[in-house]
Amino acid sequence: MKQTLFIVRSSFFRLLLVCFFLCGWEAVAQQTSYSFRGTITNKTDGVPMPGASVGIVGTTYGSITEANGEYRFTAPLAPGAYTLQFSSVGYRTQTQRVTLAGNTNISTNASLSDDALGLDEVVVTGTSGATSRKQLGNTIATVQAKDFQLSAATSIDQALAGKLSGAQITQNSGNPAGGISVRLRGPSTIVGSSDPLYIVDGVIVNNDSRELIDLGGYSQNRLVDINPNDIDRIEIIKGAAAAAIYGSRANNGVVQIFTKRGKEGKPTITFSTQFRLSDIRKTLPYNEYPATFNNTTVTDAGQTPVTRYDLQKDIFRTASGHEEYLSVSGGTANTQYFFSGSLFANQGIVKGADFSRASSRMRIQQTLTKWATLSIGSNYIYSNSREIPNGGINEAYGALTGFIFSNNFINPQPDPTTGIYPSTAPVSVVRRTNPLEAIARFDFRQRTSRFIGDAQLNLTPLPGLAVDFTFGLDTYSQLATGYIPPNNTTPSYNAGYSRKSEASVLQINNDLNIRYQANPTDWLKSTTGVGATIQYDRSFTTGITAQQLGVFGQTINNGANIVAAESRSERSFMGVFAQQTFGLFNRFFVTAAGRVDAASVYGVDNRWQFYPKVSGSYVVSEESFWKGSALNEILPEFKVRAAWGQAGNLTAIGPYDRFTNYSPVTVGGLVGYLAPAQLGNFSVKPERQTELEIGTDFSLAKNRIGVEFTYYNKQVKDLILNRTLSPSTGYNNRFVNIGTMTNQGFEVLVRAIPVETKNVRWNITATYTHNKNVTDGVEGNGVLPFAGGFGQVAAVNGYSLGAFYATFFARNPDGSLLLTPGGLPQRERGVQGANGTYTVQRAADGQPSGTLLSKVIGNPNPSAIYSLINEVSVGSRWSFRMQWDAMQHFDVFNFTKRVGDRDLYGGLKGYEPELRGEVPKGTSAALFSIFENWIEDGSFVKLRELSVAYTVAPKFWGLKNVRFSVAGRNLLSIDNYSGYDPETNAAGQSNAVRGFDFVEVPIPRTLTFGINANF
Repeated sequence: MKQTLFIVRSSFFRLLLVCFFLCGWEAVAQQTSYSFRGTITNKTDGVPMPGASVGIVGTTYGSITEANGEYRFTAPLAPGAYTLQFSSVGYRTQTQRVTLAGNTNISTNASLSDDALGLDEVVVTGTSGATSRKQLGNTIATVQAKDFQLSAATSIDQALAGKLSGAQITQNSGNPAGGISVRLRGPSTIVGSSDPLYIVDGVIVNNDSRELIDLGGYSQNRLVDINPNDIDRIEIIKGAAAAAIYGSRANNGVVQIFTKRGKEGKPTITFSTQFRLSDIRKTLPYNEYPATFNNTTVTDAGQTPVTRYDLQKDIFRTASGHEEYLSVSGGTANTQYFFSGSLFANQGIVKGADFSRASSRMRIQQTLTKWATLSIGSNYIYSNSREIPNGGINEAYGALTGFIFSNNFINPQPDPTTGIYPSTAPVSVVRRTNPLEAIARFDFRQRTSRFIGDAQLNLTPLPGLAVDFTFGLDTYSQLATGYIPPNNTTPSYNAGYSRKSEASVLQINNDLNIRYQANPTDWLKSTTGVGATIQYDRSFTTGITAQQLGVFGQTINNGANIVAAESRSERSFMGVFAQQTFGLFNRFFVTAAGRVDAASVYGVDNRWQFYPKVSGSYVVSEESFWKGSALNEILPEFKVRAAWGQAGNLTAIGPYDRFTNYSPVTVGGLVGYLAPAQLGNFSVKPERQTELEIGTDFSLAKNRIGVEFTYYNKQVKDLILNRTLSPSTGYNNRFVNIGTMTNQGFEVLVRAIPVETKNVRWNITATYTHNKNVTDGVEGNGVLPFAGGFGQVAAVNGYSLGAFYATFFARNPDGSLLLTPGGLPQRERGVQGANGTYTVQRAADGQPSGTLLSKVIGNPNPSAIYSLINEVSVGSRWSFRMQWDAMQHFDVFNFTKRVGDRDLYGGLKGYEPELRGEVPKGTSAALFSIFENWIEDGSFVKLRELSVAYTVAPKFWGLKNVRFSVAGRNLLSIDNYSGYDPETNAAGQSNAVRGFDFVEVPIPRTLTFGINANF
């Protein structure tokens, strides 16, 4: 493998040298500095358009219009004919032909008309370069900076929620650096990750969610490191039909993030400051009954008076935060620059939790010659957080875990004399952490230092020929520490606990892409692309845990019992691709591509894989018969498209899982090796996804309504599952390719401009996504349980991934509950079959008999996802924005209520009926083991974003404009869920375990006040 990598690296440098020689063959024409200026206005009302783009096609020269709609820039060009392109989001792109000769001052104006469909919008389709939507046979979603500048979101993935069809974006935790899960057209793997591949300015960035310390399932996404203020636009490739040229890393889609760059002109300075307030939107109703049972004996109804405490008021708070951001950009015709710096700090709504981030970004673009441009970018981020653990999934310590396992008739406050916190857990069961002690005495922190950098060389040695080379680097060090002092109320670390864990990650990608565009005839356009890539990543992780600590000191050497662990891993990838696009008569477009990939995580027999794609589109509205008919009045633009492609997935298997990894052991003073539980497999190959998508794009009402409709069918085969082996083999399990998965659905995006006058503009964007996921190929009894769901979550043949699979009520033939002789509900029994099937059995007395039965009792995957965004601009000063998001027809496993309603703890309102005698004593204990009882409908409609902004243009200090804004996030949720929030997941970013609610920090309601000034 290393020899192959060396050969490919050498080939890269040889190819670059050839490109430079080709550049040298071209005679350098005499260049003249031309000055371009003009005004861009709205065609409807003639109002100047600030922020519109103008550029010279085929060059890097261009500018952005000022507040008065004027633009100006200079460009050193050889005399001849050129094309100026004028564009703005939501408007139809316009081009004008200009001839450069003796006159060096070029004045050109443009008027842009509405275009809700945006077929002329230019997107970057991965490594194949920029193209217009008109040519694409697949959908690519675009989110502009303006779409989330008032969203009050603290991370990029959080800001994307509700802004594109075909995506399920879920915030799993309300922690200030809470993790986000992004699924594009459903999950694409079972044991791996369904998160898409993220690329920032050509750099493949790491978005791991590492749990270096146990915080109860919660973990940070590394996208939290990237400041949304630095983003210019985001393009999302949702399916394999589009992402095939990314090969084995594109099974889950691709998210391309483009940051801001400098433009020619005087320095532009932007400063913004924000102040935010966050609080809990809804607390759980707690038990206020002034008595408790003397014991758990069903026949003893005796009670003792008690005082009840609301523990939540001592856990949650109104949190504050702030952010300051400064950027400077500008440049000359040959040199453009962009610099920014920011400081962000935000408290969590759980007392003691906080997150801060300091970052700086730089981008310099230098024109070397008329055919060569060099761009260098860097981004450094340092983040620091204090975490309050939740326990729950793997451990029993934490603030909210302590709350739900507490008897709320015990005063949780420390003894005023000794300062010792009392145990709030029942005496009859294992002790649990006093929640106030977790906040006051525990010290859990995470620190991350990260650098993302790139260097890009862009060459245009011949007309139509472009050679792009990108070197990308992403490296970070994440350090986590955890400390629980001795003599505490935790169930397992009463003698103290200290942990230090660190991850060091390095990722490198080298990409060379060559494109040649030609117009052999007036009716034929051709774009040919070839490219190659080498990628490498490395991860070092260490963890040291100490117990039985001394009274003073948090370091590991303060412990008497120390355990250390370390892991190191390396992976490398190689790939080459070729793509060809033909455009005929400016209305037929056909693209075919193929990529050959190799990844070091697989054996030599299955290392190389081929991923093809083909797509086509037909812009019917460009036909003469259409333009001259009444159809043109109804549908000014109408396009049909289709795409087919394959992509792979690398997340389901580790770098060394193909090996049988033995562990060292010492026996009698001699060193030997211990056989592992997992048998290696050199025959495993990448999971492969095949997708077909068919769709149409059309506009109505003179291009003021645009509709995108797409049907897709994704078939995933060769899913990697950990198959259980026969005991006679000497091993427990082995990774094999046996599973299959299907995602089938459709997505709709509607953009409309109902009102556009001189003083008012109203934009509407609506999305709808329907997806049905089915897994199959699970061997054994057709059920594969997952960790992180207490054995109640599984992959079941014929059902959606992560279905809730557990016990259910015994019922009479009429559907009513079959009660025990004592009048209590009970679990169903009988004979368990495969794939969740079962046969009910009854004893002679009519009571259930046989083994306990399980079945699919819920589905955490929503079948419908909606969003509705309204944006209104009044004059040049006022702007309003409202975004509603919805997820429908999915279930949440309310494990929080299951514990809080149990008689042993009884801290929630649901236990009161038993205390009041409204249900038999022992009902809560009986319901505790019937998991069907704790499945709830999670459907919700949320007011995700609401904002108002007022912009003024003062005439002092060189100010261009100042914007004052107020924005709210997650202000309202319309749902019937009894927990904090149906949008939650105690298993964090787990791919398989979704919708599992076990005292995760709820998503806060946030209000932000901001000032943005441009100089």
